[in-house]
Amino acid sequence: MSQAVLWAAAGTGFTFLMTSLGSATIFMLHRRAAAQFWQRIFLGFAAGVMIAASVWSLLLPAIEEAEAAGSALPWLPAVGGFALGGVFMLLVDSLLPHLHADAESPEGLPSSLRRSTLLMAAVTLHNVPEGMALGLSFALAAQHSADPAAISTAVALAVGMGIQNFPEGAAVSLPLYREGVSVGKAFGLGVLSGVVEPVFGILAVLVAGSLTGLMPWLLAFAAGTMIYVVTEELIPEAHLGEHSHIGTVSVMAGFLLMMLLDVALG
Repeated sequence: MSQAVLWAAAGTGFTFLMTSLGSATIFMLHRRAAAQFWQRIFLGFAAGVMIAASVWSLLLPAIEEAEAAGSALPWLPAVGGFALGGVFMLLVDSLLPHLHADAESPEGLPSSLRRSTLLMAAVTLHNVPEGMALGLSFALAAQHSADPAAISTAVALAVGMGIQNFPEGAAVSLPLYREGVSVGKAFGLGVLSGVVEPVFGILAVLVAGSLTGLMPWLLAFAAGTMIYVVTEELIPEAHLGEHSHIGTVSVMAGFLLMMLLDVALG
């Protein structure tokens, strides 16, 4: 358990660092027209990485774990966990006050929070599934510590998430700046949005340690939460209300990179 916690802390610490570095791009891309252009690229790339990670790093390992456990229906945990993850995010999305980029009114329960806070809450939601996915991946690697491929898969996921967190950090700070927040404050809020990854990564390890038999369900649950975020928020916001080739190409580039990482390292 302690080994898994340390691995998860290191992995999510790396992704948090990349989020912070991505948020720092606001100091270079502070022209509003440029901010909108790069926001499309960053969000699309993050979406592609998350889709590929959900398949290769979460759903396929969930099925493999169920098969190894002797399940008669190894696909059932993948299907059930995935559906539960989507329902969970739907409930959170419906209850938590947040505001999407370029939206006129917030979603969730009524709130008197400022627009900048609501915008940060929306993107912070993206990082919760990512932290869970990393934590569970390292927990699975710790359970199969004798298998080098297990830790390689977790490392590949951490590298892929870290790479996509760089543009995702920018995707927090840039829309905040476009809403009128100062450059310095937009950077600070972008950094804070990444704190949830280490928190939920370590929590996922602790939960997985006490629910070892449910690992296939937990992996698929994390995949469901990630795909919900991608389809509900990242891809629509990558197009920002209009047809955008750059957003589409960015999704495909992110997917390709994560797929290559998983195949090469995992």
